[in-house]
Amino acid sequence: MLADKIYQDYVTALKAKNKEKTSFLSFIRADLQNKAIELKKDKLADEEVLTALKKLQKRLLDTKESLAQSQRTDLIESADKELALLEEYLPKPLTDAELLKIIDETISQAGASSMKDMGKVMKEVNAKVGVRADAKKISQLVKQKLTPK
Repeated sequence: MLADKIYQDYVTALKAKNKEKTSFLSFIRADLQNKAIELKKDKLADEEVLTALKKLQKRLLDTKESLAQSQRTDLIESADKELALLEEYLPKPLTDAELLKIIDETISQAGASSMKDMGKVMKEVNAKVGVRADAKKISQLVKQKLTPK
């Protein structure tokens, strides 16, 4: 399980006295524990862990964006390191070509032809790709496909 791997990496980082990694993995573990408490579970399934990690990734990216606007290079470097650590636990994101293929298949299966069908297509595509693609990117690509030219 992914939560167990995070714990093992945390213990390894503690033993290696890697303060940055230990601190960030501790933060991730606390976030996962809070999610488990919120869902009233002892342990999260891998899918739930991935969802929580994806939300954390989005928060870090948003933070990095705001730091870039305020020109805080020291904190941007820290955010980059945290994002790199986090990406070790997330599945490899889909390429644009793979995502477009899934969107095209979904549109043809659903018989979608206009923007009215966007919700139906989005629901199906999100179910197929899970956390391997950003919802904002999916939305943009679906709009492009469903908008008449």
